[in-house]
Amino acid sequence: MAGGCFRGRVDPERPAYSIVIPPPNVTGMLTMGHVLNNTIQDILARRARMTGHSVLWLPGTDHAGIATQTRVERELRRTEGKTRHDLGREAFLKRVWQWREHHGDLIIEQLKRLGCSCDWERTVFTMDPEYSRRVLKAFVELYRRGFIYRGHYMVNWCPVSLTALSDEEVIMKPQQGILYKMRYEVAEHPGTFLEIATTRPETLMGDTAVAVHPEDDRYRHLVGCHAWRPFPRAKIPIIADDHIDREFGTGVLKVTPAHDKADFEIGQRHHLPVLDVLNPDGTLNALAGEDFDGLDRFEGRKKAAEKLRALGLLVGEEPYENNVGFSERADVPIEPRISEQWFLRYPQAEEAKRVIEDGTIRFHPERWTKVYMNWMNNIRDWCISRQLWWGHRIPVWYRKGADRSDAANWHVDLEPPADPENWEQEEDVLDTWASSWLWPFATMGWGDPGAEKAEGLDYFYPTSALVTGPDIIFLWVARMIMAGLEFMRPGEAPARRIPFRDVYFTGIVRDIEGRKMSKSLGNSPDPLELIRDYGADGLRLGVISIAPQGQDIRFSNDRVETGRNFCTKLWNACRFRLLSGPAGDNASLPAILARIDPGALEAEEHSLLLGMVEVTRDLEKAFAGYEFSQACQRLHAFFWGDFCDWYVEVSKAKLKDSSAGTVLAVQDAVLRQLLLLLHPFIPHITEELWELLGYNDGDLPLMATALPLAKSLEEALAAAGIRPDPKSATLADGLKQLVSAARALKAEHRLASSRDVRFFFTGGSEEAALIRSYESRLTRLIGAAAIEPKETVDGCPATLTPLGNLFLDLSASVDVGAERERLSKEIEKTQALAEATRKRLGNPAFVDKAPPPVVEGARRQLSELEAKVEELERLRGALG
Repeated sequence: MAGGCFRGRVDPERPAYSIVIPPPNVTGMLTMGHVLNNTIQDILARRARMTGHSVLWLPGTDHAGIATQTRVERELRRTEGKTRHDLGREAFLKRVWQWREHHGDLIIEQLKRLGCSCDWERTVFTMDPEYSRRVLKAFVELYRRGFIYRGHYMVNWCPVSLTALSDEEVIMKPQQGILYKMRYEVAEHPGTFLEIATTRPETLMGDTAVAVHPEDDRYRHLVGCHAWRPFPRAKIPIIADDHIDREFGTGVLKVTPAHDKADFEIGQRHHLPVLDVLNPDGTLNALAGEDFDGLDRFEGRKKAAEKLRALGLLVGEEPYENNVGFSERADVPIEPRISEQWFLRYPQAEEAKRVIEDGTIRFHPERWTKVYMNWMNNIRDWCISRQLWWGHRIPVWYRKGADRSDAANWHVDLEPPADPENWEQEEDVLDTWASSWLWPFATMGWGDPGAEKAEGLDYFYPTSALVTGPDIIFLWVARMIMAGLEFMRPGEAPARRIPFRDVYFTGIVRDIEGRKMSKSLGNSPDPLELIRDYGADGLRLGVISIAPQGQDIRFSNDRVETGRNFCTKLWNACRFRLLSGPAGDNASLPAILARIDPGALEAEEHSLLLGMVEVTRDLEKAFAGYEFSQACQRLHAFFWGDFCDWYVEVSKAKLKDSSAGTVLAVQDAVLRQLLLLLHPFIPHITEELWELLGYNDGDLPLMATALPLAKSLEEALAAAGIRPDPKSATLADGLKQLVSAARALKAEHRLASSRDVRFFFTGGSEEAALIRSYESRLTRLIGAAAIEPKETVDGCPATLTPLGNLFLDLSASVDVGAERERLSKEIEKTQALAEATRKRLGNPAFVDKAPPPVVEGARRQLSELEAKVEELERLRGALG
């Protein structure tokens, strides 16, 4: 940060790479979801810098209208016993800003602890004056283009936050409730009743009609008559409407236009009165009747059922599961409510579908395309007004004393009217998402030519990638696409107007049992404690390595410990290199390769150098496909297996002879490339080791060093006269597999810790000669006394390797009597299992009735058990 390495600079000589951070709520604290999301963004940003791009990773925070206002109001009640209304709007907003100054940057500091390489000097807050002006500018332009309108419509209402919500802010949850079956008497035919089922008897006081299907012969003769609403008792019409499902329940629906979206539409078609019996806070009002006035809606439900029962009108109650909409923020059931609100007809909806269909924007994983398209094909107008004080106040003024329903009495502009004393500004603010949908370009100066140039809008837009969760694919991703297409570079090709080219959807971080993390379950670890205990790099690597593309993660601290252990292994490997001999000139890759004598390279060097090129190429493919955990696993396998477990061990003896300089230079070249490849994942330790090993050219840090890609590596090797031989590398790979096979044989026969066992080898003359030349190194790696090439070997357990057959000599390694007894017991046990399986397969009831995969599995199990018995008997026979 001090060196300005994270700054996004406009550089016409280099390609741009940009990411805008999904702005965390100003109320937020770092969670494991943030760790996963922001680590992936940091990996992309750091690798882009190292591959020649000028990178802007732009950070910021969201004002989180409902959450922040609720937090401050709660604190106000707790400390002063006051509400926001006691303070007034201006004084309350001053309190919110004070809260934001004290707490709002906490999550930013936590992201820095994680190692996020954002351009922190450009941090944007959605309520910053410049950003706010751009939000209001977008509102004014959309209004003038005919996309924004005001009207009295049914909305989702949160009775806790006391504001309207968009459909995307409502979470459907299955709820166990009761289906109440009641009856309404037909006024014109006393003694004739219509049976109606409902889950919400507390709203029947707002019924203004009973509806049936016009072609339902059971009720056609009653259309035009009236039914008695039980309480407050009143006649309401019986109407016919095509919306009614004749097959559902009794085919009769009570119509409550004020409290149900479908009923509201029926009411509009039939010009029914609207009777709102609920207050904004979810309590019943005087229109519900004296018995219900002031009751909570759920208490009203019980009271209504009791009253129906007392009147003899409740004919049944039964358990019923249905989906109920909950406020995403307050987590309480929402209420459909008719309210005067501002709405937005989505612009560019059709083009927003085309850019996904034709691949202009790519989703990773691709399966989210179907989800996106389904929502876009069923899109509804967006309620963008909120009954809050904290947020972007809608730039509309109404002429005092005039009819507010008449747009001629509105002033819609960024600036207030010239005679403000004659006007009143709209009280509502914009939905928080109505500011963040502009995030990719409003953060870069959009709407102000001077700011656009200074902040690099033309250079950095469209952004390169977006990393986000699929839970906000509608709330944010789809809306940003439409906003970019509407506002950016009108008339140009979609590829120049879209907000981003790739979208990576992360999975959900769950606990080891697969449950979502939450404070109530106590299964959500504190990332800062994990950083304290395991290091930021350990946390980053531990999380990414278990995060396959777009899949949910089962997290435990063991994962982070594995990441920390990898970092420890890397540190120790570099420390061993420092202790093995002088580094020489490590300032550049050509300087290191110049220290290698091509004639001194043996099979293991050929294998390692080819592996270095291959792991680099594999990471290029992994990054192209956004396969980050796959990249981690490939790096782990090459570093831990090929470099540490194989090359470092097999080359130890060579450090004492004339080839030591070449061995050390090979280690230096490979470690250099490894640190470059690993840096995006574990930036802190790699930066430290880069300097300790002398790789820094002058003051150039690792993060600013160019990463040689596979083709460049091959060219650099060739320029130094080094041409890794695939045939020699294949032989070395064969030796590695031979070591693994030998260790497995020892473990199978409980000799893993023994170092005096003998092996025999049969194979071609070239392979036998290779093993003779490597015998001392192989025996040390395996933990064996000798490996003897032979023409034939009988009576020894064996395994096949790419070089030939390897046999374990048990005669001098084990207690023959004890081993014979062990094998005999194992044979008896396996034979018993095989016999049980054989009987099972001989039972027609099992073979005929069990699912085919189960029967096939049993046959496969029998075959494996019989083969195991045969092998155990062979081993027992080999003991003499």
